[in-house]
Amino acid sequence: MNRPDLSIVIPVYNEQETLPELLKRTLEACRPLERPFELILVDDGSSDDSARLICQAAEEEPEVVAVLLNRNYGQHAAVFAGLQQSCGEVVVTLDADLQNPPEEIPNLLRETDAGADVVGTVRTNRQDSWFRRKASALVNLMVRQATGVKMQDYGCMLRAYRRPIISAMLQCQERSTFLPILANSFARTTSEIPVRHAERAGGESKYNLWKLVSLQYDLLTCMSTFPLRLLSFIGSLIALSGFAFGVLLFVLRVVYGAAWAGEGIFSLFAVLFIFVGAQFVGLGLLGEYIGRIYHDVRGRPRYFVQQVIGAEPRTGIMENTVRAKQQ
Repeated sequence: MNRPDLSIVIPVYNEQETLPELLKRTLEACRPLERPFELILVDDGSSDDSARLICQAAEEEPEVVAVLLNRNYGQHAAVFAGLQQSCGEVVVTLDADLQNPPEEIPNLLRETDAGADVVGTVRTNRQDSWFRRKASALVNLMVRQATGVKMQDYGCMLRAYRRPIISAMLQCQERSTFLPILANSFARTTSEIPVRHAERAGGESKYNLWKLVSLQYDLLTCMSTFPLRLLSFIGSLIALSGFAFGVLLFVLRVVYGAAWAGEGIFSLFAVLFIFVGAQFVGLGLLGEYIGRIYHDVRGRPRYFVQQVIGAEPRTGIMENTVRAKQQ
């Protein structure tokens, strides 16, 4: 098989019921594209028959690549394992539950062919439960506020990335990360397109309430120091409120006399607010320094050069960039 121009990466965890249909529909969606492709299936330590089905597909279909992990590491770790194996100029990630149809892949490729570095998707007519929809909306809102990247749907795995973005992400060594946000931090141009959404073809969702809460904490702590700065902001508000309360008490005491002040109890509350606020501010400042250590320890590239024109690429990050010669 020729070097693939397109890589499809699918993490699989206990999806034996949907795998046959997933393979059939994905191959049928990609073969008419007339571009070499590979389908990388990453088994994330499944306890059912998924690993055997993946290996069987790799033996029978020339486009299929099987990647087996020794245990369950989580969805995003499995995707990274597939990205490491991929070699296409465009990489599409997809869930194995068939809620996002593989037939949408050509629509994503049209966006990357038009120049988008990252193509996100917005699920229309979602077939999830009310709880899942509301939880997803809350997560998307908090991620937008924490990162400043205004994409509508971060929870949909059906996304496309150009090779320079993949190369940059693979250089990031932190253990906890969130793929769509990480990709957007390196992308120059992004776009989002609507895609269909269907009910699960089989099996059950791997995200329960606890995992959704855990995911939210991971999102807030692995990609931003926003919670630390929020702590400083809240502390400042409490301290200012205490100071304003103290000024008000002083004025009222002068106007109405000492008896009105409740023998100093109200004043004690004002002082308490000021000290509590100061403690929050101190914790926030301490968090700022810890956040700087956190960013340095991750060892993420200081900058990302996407394209060099008219010069030979140098060592380091630029080895993974796209080079275009002047005409």
